[in-house]
Amino acid sequence: MKRFDLIALTGLSWLSYTFAGYALEDSLSEKGIDAKRLHEAPYNLLGRKISIGQVEIGRPKKFGLDKLSPLHRKLPIVRLFYRDQPAISNTHIDNHAMMVAGVMVSNSKKLPGVAPSANLYVGAIGSLKTAKQPEECLTIQNIASQNGNTVQAINLSFGESLARDEREKPLLDGNALFTQCVDWSARVHNVLYVVAGNQGMGGIPIPTDNYNGITTAYSRRQDGVFRKVDFANLSVSVRGVAKALISQEINVGDRRSIGLLAPGNRIRVYNLDGKIETVSGSSFASPHVTATVALLQEAGNRFFSQGKFLDTDYRQAEVMKAILLNSADKLQDKGDGNLLGMTRTVLTQKNSTWLESDAYLNPKIPLDMEMGTGHLNAMRAYQQLSAGKWNYLDKVPTMGWNYDTMTENTVHDYIIDTPLKAESFINITVTWHRKVGLNDKNKNNQYDLGENFINESLNNLDLYLINNDKKEETVCSSISEVDSVEHIFCPIPVTGEYKIRVKFTEKENDSVQPYAIAWHGISISE
Repeated sequence: MKRFDLIALTGLSWLSYTFAGYALEDSLSEKGIDAKRLHEAPYNLLGRKISIGQVEIGRPKKFGLDKLSPLHRKLPIVRLFYRDQPAISNTHIDNHAMMVAGVMVSNSKKLPGVAPSANLYVGAIGSLKTAKQPEECLTIQNIASQNGNTVQAINLSFGESLARDEREKPLLDGNALFTQCVDWSARVHNVLYVVAGNQGMGGIPIPTDNYNGITTAYSRRQDGVFRKVDFANLSVSVRGVAKALISQEINVGDRRSIGLLAPGNRIRVYNLDGKIETVSGSSFASPHVTATVALLQEAGNRFFSQGKFLDTDYRQAEVMKAILLNSADKLQDKGDGNLLGMTRTVLTQKNSTWLESDAYLNPKIPLDMEMGTGHLNAMRAYQQLSAGKWNYLDKVPTMGWNYDTMTENTVHDYIIDTPLKAESFINITVTWHRKVGLNDKNKNNQYDLGENFINESLNNLDLYLINNDKKEETVCSSISEVDSVEHIFCPIPVTGEYKIRVKFTEKENDSVQPYAIAWHGISISE
């Protein structure tokens, strides 16, 4: 018997339900996101000294503040808030928030979280009677501002109903106040928002229509490995009433919602009483992604202190997004490296692979509707990060990333320094931010209740893989006109020299556009 943790299809909602079976540690193994390997030598990554955030309707309990059961599991929570004020003891406590937090930072030996030594800041929005999108915005702003604005990622495992949106004709067009707030804060506070995708039941999709964060769908096991898209997750095509409900969850126009797939089916976590519950839903997929950022940031800090990284651009939210999307699994490598060492073949609900998706077949569609760019793989994300930052002004290796700016009507060409191997694949991802401005009535440089946001639109960048001979033939491209992501997963037709081109195609706001890029190919010598 399932127990859905949903307030109502027309209200603010947690995106999860309880079930039976399996364990959290399973989702951290190579069957899931392969984070346990990063916990161990020689990596020893636990998220130390990295700040991440969580915002939900309620909050977990904290030792020293709340009345605890004898079996309560202590979490590394630094501070708890009610909106933008310190939390009051024994108020706004919520079991769902406790379990989501455990996925991220549980330091139990039996059920460790993805980043058990990260510092967690948590904000509770409060009762539906008094909490609407302005209060939600106030809460995420407060969490994003903690620890001197060094919170790297914030998990949002809840949704806001279109029925509660105060616009005259609300749509999933990115213009709800809370969605605009997420995109504004991502840019202003330099934080990666990770949003739980809906359950496919309709009516609770805001802010899954954000541009600047990552919306996460959830996977279930097939043949013992997390690799198949579970329930609707904003995507599946159905008929009748269900189709009408799910249509409320899909973005207006051609822009896709889902960025990544992560484990969310039958995950064991500790509840408020310190007992183990087994839960499912996108609520528990998104914290896998959020906490993976903490592992990557700890690694980045280590590389910086060792002199391997010469600056701190790895802390840019766009860089984290590009690395996570580019390192996702799509098709299992056969051992020859042609599929970039990917560990699983990801399946949609109808058992299709990436090669059947419109994202693979249509250059104007960068993301698959059900899986985004594929399944989260923390180890491959670490490898992508550790390949280092490389400037387009010099030749680049077959794997790397960069954070840079470009001006209108210019191109940046990344010339790969060794020939790429015929019949191998290359992965390339570019991310940048939609610009949302704050109508700051009192000029205090922060959002206040009663203020609103201004959608200054999205500059258009395009991405190409080019055969670097005299003809400069375009081999593959990603040329979406509506997304803030371009993504290529492309076979190399013949062994030869290639270059990656990023083009600033069309200006909608500023004439200077920051962007992040990550790439991974295979040379003939690998």
